[in-house]
Amino acid sequence: MNSRWKPNVTVATVVARTVDGVQKFLLVEEQTRDGLKINNPAGHLDPGESPVDACIRETLEETAFHFKPTAIVGVYLSRFERTGSGSEAPLDITYLRFAFCGELGEHVEGQPLDEGIVRTVWLSVDEIKASVGTHRSPLLLRCVEDYIAGKRYPLELITTDPSVLLHV
Repeated sequence: MNSRWKPNVTVATVVARTVDGVQKFLLVEEQTRDGLKINNPAGHLDPGESPVDACIRETLEETAFHFKPTAIVGVYLSRFERTGSGSEAPLDITYLRFAFCGELGEHVEGQPLDEGIVRTVWLSVDEIKASVGTHRSPLLLRCVEDYIAGKRYPLELITTDPSVLLHV
C-alpha cells in the first residue's frame, strides 16, 4: 500500500486594474457541486508543464484572456475537507497553490470558457471580502491581500527541470 501523501498542485492568477479610481480584480464565477462560487482564475498543473505555463493556459481557458506572468505573489498550502453523504466517500484534499501576477493581454473573441465557468467578473477588494461565503477557495482573498501588500517574487524562484517538460 502506497501511503505517500501527495498534494494537488494548482496555479492561480491575480490580475488587477483600476476602474474609476477603484482597484478591481479579475475573478471567475463557476458552477460547482456547492453552487455558484467565485475564484481567481486557477487550475491544476498538468503533466509536462511548468507552473508558469500552467498559469498562462489556465487564465486563457477560464477567462479567454491571454496572460503574461511577471512575478509570483506567493506559494500557499490549504486543505479542503468535506464529509461524505450517503454513498459518497469523504473528501480530504490538500492544495499547493502557486499564485502569479502579471499583464493581462488581448481577449480572444469566441474562446469557450472551461466547463463550469459561467463568466468573468471584476470585483474590488471590499466586494471580495463581502462575498467570502461564495469563495471557492480560502486562498482567493489571501492572494489578493498579498498582491495589495506588494508581495512579488521573481519567476526564477521556480525552477522546472527539463525532464518534467519531456514527460508528455
